[in-house]
Amino acid sequence: MKKYLLLFATLFSTSFLSAQDCSELFFSEYVEGYGQNKAIEIYNPTLSTIDLSIYKVERYSNGSTNSSGGGVTPLSGMLASGDAFVLTNGDTDTSGQFGYCDQALYSLGDMHAGPYPSPMHMNGDDAIVLSKDANIIDVIGRVGEQPSSGAWTDDAASGFQMGAWWTAQHTLIRKRTVLSGDNDGLDLFNPSLEWDSLVIGTWSNLGSHTCNCIDGSVGINNIKEASYVVYPNPANIGEDINIIVNSKIENIEMFSISGKKVLTTTSKRINTEKLSLGTYITLINLSNGEVIENKIIIQ
Repeated sequence: MKKYLLLFATLFSTSFLSAQDCSELFFSEYVEGYGQNKAIEIYNPTLSTIDLSIYKVERYSNGSTNSSGGGVTPLSGMLASGDAFVLTNGDTDTSGQFGYCDQALYSLGDMHAGPYPSPMHMNGDDAIVLSKDANIIDVIGRVGEQPSSGAWTDDAASGFQMGAWWTAQHTLIRKRTVLSGDNDGLDLFNPSLEWDSLVIGTWSNLGSHTCNCIDGSVGINNIKEASYVVYPNPANIGEDINIIVNSKIENIEMFSISGKKVLTTTSKRINTEKLSLGTYITLINLSNGEVIENKIIIQ
């Protein structure tokens, strides 16, 4: 057993290098839906076009310490600065035993993984890794761990293994304040720290990502000074949503999906008791004139 643990540690020792902000690709969206509706988005936060041929997406299935049984998909193509690359499941046969990838989702892919087993046959308890030259660049989940409840959660008391699902039957979008991936495949995985959770079947954000590394044509040297956290998101009806910004707030406006303004406040704490269930667009208006847009879900 000791030899096994030593070997395991050695395999990942090269992955624990300090990640440099805005200098390397990272996962920006994760779609784990019904059937084979699975997708991963990879974002380029650098100022350069990146050759994807030296990268792979790997699935460490059911707590495995290697990806041989889970599937490995080598990537290809060139990814421009500030652009996002989408990998979807490639199963489109509607007669398949385990379901198929919806054509609408499939059409959003720049590349399609398959056949089984592939990284896009994940089901919420598989660690998904972005690797480069055999080194981990980013990871969703924790390599070598199969969470007890069937998905990773935001419950620290259980080591993020018990409680409400995050990585199963949800879409996760990386917070815009995240500037680099998690290159430690063995650390505890708390999805709430770096990800926003959306309801199952949400694909409309695939293909683009908002990140403080790049805003339009603005480069790394002009990273926005304003960073923020909106938590919890999604929120249960009646919960307070806290908005933390490192700049002075003028006010906060909330709009329904139909465009109707439902709230204007100067408070950084929003009580959801009088709001309806659903998705809201929130504008955080800063005193310097900058506007931060964020999506909030009340469930």
